[in-house]
Amino acid sequence: MNVKFCLDEKTHKEQYAWNAKVESEDEYTQTILLTWVEYDQYIQQTMQISAMWNNETDFNLIYVAIKYECEGDINKAIELIFEFEQWKFQNNNEQNYKKINKTFLEERCCNHNVNLFFIFLSEKYKERTAIKHAKINTVQNCLPFVAKT
Repeated sequence: MNVKFCLDEKTHKEQYAWNAKVESEDEYTQTILLTWVEYDQYIQQTMQISAMWNNETDFNLIYVAIKYECEGDINKAIELIFEFEQWKFQNNNEQNYKKINKTFLEERCCNHNVNLFFIFLSEKYKERTAIKHAKINTVQNCLPFVAKT
């Protein structure tokens, strides 16, 4: 029983580890930025993939591809995003989304790039529905990035 407890504690520590970085300091104050280790990992991978597409691809879309579709495998994520970028312009897929985007917005799925990505995935993997997965990733899994300003 003690072994199980130790393994659970180890797993817990790995899953909820934080990085600390001194952002600024002076004689009286020190500002430390705490970020979740897993989040830092995905930020680095997202930035790397984004640079490959000249920073034109939505960070949320990259994040979803890496974390939820490719389980952290950056090469698979690159392939999937490339396939998605080609799919967008076939059969007027991007234009067809504009006709149904209200359905996503009603479910509070406001990132059109991610919504379109889930439509792509729902066609690729027939057992999935786009709106369900957009909603799960928006609400439950909390997409980490904000819209471009």
